[in-house]
Amino acid sequence: ATRSASAAVFVVLLVGCVWWNYISFSLFFFVVSMIGLHEFYKISEKMGAKPLKIAGFIFGILTYLSFVVINNYNSEPVLSMIKSIQKLATVIVLLSPFIIMALAMLSKAENSIKNALFTIAGIGYAVIPFGLLNRTVYREDGCDGAYFVPKLILGVIFLIWSNDTFAYLGGSLFGRNKMIERVSPGKTWEGTIIGVLITFGLSFTFNYWVYDLDSFSWPILGALVPVLATVGDLIESKLKREAGVKDSGQIMPGHGGILDRFDSLIFVSPFVFVFFQL
Repeated sequence: ATRSASAAVFVVLLVGCVWWNYISFSLFFFVVSMIGLHEFYKISEKMGAKPLKIAGFIFGILTYLSFVVINNYNSEPVLSMIKSIQKLATVIVLLSPFIIMALAMLSKAENSIKNALFTIAGIGYAVIPFGLLNRTVYREDGCDGAYFVPKLILGVIFLIWSNDTFAYLGGSLFGRNKMIERVSPGKTWEGTIIGVLITFGLSFTFNYWVYDLDSFSWPILGALVPVLATVGDLIESKLKREAGVKDSGQIMPGHGGILDRFDSLIFVSPFVFVFFQL
């Protein structure tokens, strides 16, 4: 009951914030990225590192802000000021790995370079993928510029959920051969293949039921997203296994933490962003 209630709240909150408007979309994934960064640093500590948390969160916030789309403001002075701030944030973000490494050099802690690398990795793993969603959710229009399309991200999320659901059901019913048992003992090749095939089949309906894209974009995503989602799930499982933890956090009763719930989207997001830039 706890797990079901937690899942229901999560789905309503996610879909509601993504659908409502761009501000709710951006704020939702900002909160998600910051909680995810916190969880990553906690896992890092379990692995023997001591990440520079204050620097990590400062540069994490600036990194996320550098991806936020700001061309939907009407006030020209406000727009100009925000763009200037964002340009400055982008410059700082580009320099952040070197600044963090320099801070590590000044630190008296043991394994300071290792600590710096985990600090940088947290931003790359828990912040940048969610930041990229801010750019992916906008579609370019030759006449009117970019416009907010929440259905695009919801469609990708539905592909991930479809894969998770049918991979679980297929593995439960027909699973015999373990996929990578040392990383995720529950995953089977049968379940994975069933999840990919059914999700690919469903993607052909997305032009009619979700959002109309050019040619075979949804079927391509229908084949690409399930594979990437599975890899993302396995990477997070490997990360937790090496840290010796069951869940990344306890923010969702019965489900674990933010990284547990968004591990697939974290890995899918950069590839989907690149796909829509091609």
